[in-house]
Amino acid sequence: MKLVLATSNKGKVREIKALCEDFEIIPYSELIDEFEIVEDGDDFKENALIKARAVFKALNDENVIVLADDSGISVDILDGKPGIYSARYAGAGATDKDNLHKLIDAIKEKNVKSSSAHYTAAIAIVTKESQYSVHGWMHGEVITKALGDKGFGYDPMFIPLGYDKTLGQLDDETKKRLSHRSKALNLAKIILQTL
Repeated sequence: MKLVLATSNKGKVREIKALCEDFEIIPYSELIDEFEIVEDGDDFKENALIKARAVFKALNDENVIVLADDSGISVDILDGKPGIYSARYAGAGATDKDNLHKLIDAIKEKNVKSSSAHYTAAIAIVTKESQYSVHGWMHGEVITKALGDKGFGYDPMFIPLGYDKTLGQLDDETKKRLSHRSKALNLAKIILQTL
């Protein structure tokens, strides 16, 4: 089954391909020119559906299945921020490192060295006839320094519950097992197998 991903984020594409080995996965940017999608939903689910619908419409091919992910980190001491703004926390055009360091600074401003936090992943699936969404979560804590160089985004500052290393330090197999995206994709695969 061919799945078109409504993302050009190389980290997400790599992770989704590794988690969905049974499917042929193509980033939409290999089929059409990249375009800006305004993610103005109130939560991860709405933004994932917005992305999937936009790419499905732009492809103009009723035979494709489009999968979109919207995910981010929510930090308790920051009242759930950055949440749905995780990818653009440090502003438009910010890099992963810019976002990471802004989050570290925001936590330090609270005069703490760590806080409980969680990742959320919402996966949307859009076909000609239907739309679905599923969620996955990973709980743990964030720390005010970046450790490790694996993964992407906020991984170097996030320690999963029950571990003493950041996602930036953990091996790929462990991360795959714990990942919020992995949990959501496992649910999405059940839906995909029925299509």
